[in-house]
Amino acid sequence: MQTRSTLFQRIILPGFAFKAVVIGGGYATGRELATYFLPSGPWGGLIAMLLSMAIWSLVCAATFLFALQTRSTDYKAFFRSLLGPFWPVFEIAYFCALIVILAVFAAAAGAIGQSLLGWPLIAGSLTLMAGIILVATWGNEAVERLFKYVTVFLYATYAIFVALSLFRFGDRMLGAFAQHPPITGWAAGGLTYAGYNILAAVVVLPVTRHMTRRRDAIAAGLLAGPLAMLPAILFFLCMVAYFPEIASQTLPSDFLLQKLDVPGFRAVFQLMIFAALLESGTGSVHAINERLAHAYQAHVRRPFPKAARLGATVAVVIGSVFVAARFGLVQLIAEGYTWLSYAILIIFVLPLMTLGVMQLVRRRREPIPLAPAAGAA
Repeated sequence: MQTRSTLFQRIILPGFAFKAVVIGGGYATGRELATYFLPSGPWGGLIAMLLSMAIWSLVCAATFLFALQTRSTDYKAFFRSLLGPFWPVFEIAYFCALIVILAVFAAAAGAIGQSLLGWPLIAGSLTLMAGIILVATWGNEAVERLFKYVTVFLYATYAIFVALSLFRFGDRMLGAFAQHPPITGWAAGGLTYAGYNILAAVVVLPVTRHMTRRRDAIAAGLLAGPLAMLPAILFFLCMVAYFPEIASQTLPSDFLLQKLDVPGFRAVFQLMIFAALLESGTGSVHAINERLAHAYQAHVRRPFPKAARLGATVAVVIGSVFVAARFGLVQLIAEGYTWLSYAILIIFVLPLMTLGVMQLVRRRREPIPLAPAAGAA
C-alpha cells in the first residue's frame, strides 16, 4: 500500500533533485561558470545565468507535467511516450552523455584531492566513484536522503562563502560590475549552459512518482530553476572579484578559497564540492538503474536485485574514470559539454516543447493515471 506523499516530496524534492544533478556538472568547482559566463563579463554573465534559470524552470515544468500525465518515472517510459519508436535515440545519447558527465565529476574530484590533500589525481576520482557505487546500489530511498541532506550542507556552505567573500573582497566584487559593462554574446553562453544541464530534468524523473496533481508538476518545475541556480549566482558574484584572472583557473573555487585564507573553511568547502559531485553522479547513475529496474520488473515480476544495481553502477563508473584520466577537467567541459548541449536540445527539448506540449493540450481534461505500484526501490 502506498503512503500519501508530502508537500516536500511533491514540490520541493524535485527541485532539490534537479539541483543535485546540475551542480556537479554545472558549477561545483566554478570551472563551468568560468567557461560559459565569465567571457561575457560580470553583467553579461549574470544576465546569461538568469536566461539559463528561466529555461530550466520552463522545461522542468513541461517535463514533470508530461511525466505525470504519462506516469513515466524513468527515461525509457518518458521517451517512449514522447518519441514513440525513436526512443532508443535518447538512450544512446544519454549513455554517451553519462560517460562525459561522470568523467567531469571524476576529473573534478581528482583535482580536489590533489589540491587539498596532495593525492594523485586518480585517488580522488576513485574515492568519488566508490561513494556513487555505495549510494546508487541502495535505490530510491538512499538517493533521496542524499539529495535532502547534501542540499542543506550545500546551501549553508555557500551562504558562509558569500559572507566571507563580502567581508574580504566585497569592494572588488562591486568594482567589477562598475568597471566592466555587458559584453555581447551572453545569450549563447546561457543557452549552451542551460542545454546540457537540462538533461537533469529527465535524470530526476524517479522523484515524480510522488506527484498527484498537475499543479504539483508545474509548481515543482518552476521552482527547480531558482533552486538550482541560486548557489551558482552567489558563486559567480564572488568569482567576478578577480575577473578576468580567475577565468584561467582550473579550480576557480580553490583560487577564491586561497584568497579568503581561512584554512578550516577551505577544507569544509572542498568537502561540500565533493558531496555535490557525489549527489550529482549518484543521481545520473540512478536514472540508469531505475530504467533497468522497471524493465526487469516488467519481465520477471520481481524487484531489481541490489547485486544487479551494483553491477550496473560499477560498469558505468569504471569507463568514466578512464575518460577523466585521458582528457582532464578543462578539456572535458570546454569540448564535451558543447556537443552534449546541442544533442540534448535536439533530442529532448525540441520534441518536448512541440510534440509533448501538443499531447498535454490534447489530454488536459483526462484524469491523471494511477501511480504504478512501488517495487523497484
